[in-house]
Amino acid sequence: MTDTTPSRPRTVDDWRHAASGTLLERTGIELTAVTADSTSGSMPVAGNTQPAGLLHGGATAALAETLGSVAAQVHAGTGRNAVGIELNITHHRGLRDGHVHGTATAIHRGRSTAAYEIVVVDDDGRRIATARLTCMILDAG
Repeated sequence: MTDTTPSRPRTVDDWRHAASGTLLERTGIELTAVTADSTSGSMPVAGNTQPAGLLHGGATAALAETLGSVAAQVHAGTGRNAVGIELNITHHRGLRDGHVHGTATAIHRGRSTAAYEIVVVDDDGRRIATARLTCMILDAG
């Protein structure tokens, strides 16, 4: 019996192609490294601000969830999906320009769940936010 399940994106280039027309494209999120243990990326502040001119907390949360979800999806593998079930984020400082850079690091990679800590920093390496994401691993259906 042949597995006909489409393969999941596994590399930065695969994910770049898969991001077309998604929130990643709209926010300008660029992945820089993709593995199940650690996934990194960046996002411009411009275009992702609140009316007061500061980086929008929801945009920061979108970056964090994206990085953790991509790592969890790589962990899940072909024929399985990773879906976020909990995200919490603490915003430590505001930002008006430049880019934010995040890294999702695996805390737990199990058969049915995966959890990641995501640290988001500015261009100077100052911590902007800390997040934790838990994903459920499901069979594709």
